[in-house]
Amino acid sequence: MHVFVTGATGWVGSVVVKELLGAGHRVTGLARDQGKAATLAAAGAAVLHGTLDDVVLLKRAAGSADAVIHTAFNHDFSKFAENGLQDKRTIELFGEVLAGSNRPLLVTAGVAGLARGRPATEQDVAVDHPGIPRKSETTAQALAARGVHVATVRLPPSVHGLGDHGFIPILIRLAREKGVSAYVGEGTNRWAGVHRLDAGRLYRLALEHGVTQAVYHAVADEGVPFKALAEVIGRHLGLPVESRGPEHFGWFGAFAAMDMSADSSRTRALLDWEPTQPGLLADIDQPGYFEA
Repeated sequence: MHVFVTGATGWVGSVVVKELLGAGHRVTGLARDQGKAATLAAAGAAVLHGTLDDVVLLKRAAGSADAVIHTAFNHDFSKFAENGLQDKRTIELFGEVLAGSNRPLLVTAGVAGLARGRPATEQDVAVDHPGIPRKSETTAQALAARGVHVATVRLPPSVHGLGDHGFIPILIRLAREKGVSAYVGEGTNRWAGVHRLDAGRLYRLALEHGVTQAVYHAVADEGVPFKALAEVIGRHLGLPVESRGPEHFGWFGAFAAMDMSADSSRTRALLDWEPTQPGLLADIDQPGYFEA
């Protein structure tokens, strides 16, 4: 199978590419950074130099592929609304190219805001809300309603592993800056997690199983109490672990207070996917996560 992958040099996308190549698939990967593009080429993938704004390039690449996996997203939160619109346009573009065929499109979204008081499941439906700038899943739903062969892979708030530049490093940096490793309230809100290697394998399995479902959950840890994360960080940094209000975290306060737990039982059964890498707490409890 020839697969076009956006975000092919990114945190998750690079693992997806490695998984696909290792299973004998051909890959064309979108890359904007020349240095990372060289690494992508060395791995055996064809490189498409460009960005998500290069409409003609994206149409051509999607049109010549047997499947498209969209992992790219600009996580600059100062331009989150703008980046959400870019993502929406890209997914709609792929839907336009793939419409009328059975060629699958896998898009990437998250598990936040899907359920209250319980872990989110694959059956929970994402709702288009004006307060949520990222429209990845609701855009995919609209394409599916028009007959496009599309599905969403939901990632948890922590896709971890050494080299992580996501939410856990943000918490580590905040703890260093403020001299305390903090949690909100009693710290009982839970975060789901998955190791990036396990997540990458799930994308491949979903594709190889024919993308038969609307939603897949790339979730290994159903929910780790936020206080437990703060305790690991505090221990490694030699800092007190204390409760603080959401304002302590600045722009990150809403995420720090949010319960983002999720269940992946259905995905595991459908894809015969079983995470093999360390869990979230075990993975961040190593010196490499705290190298300045």
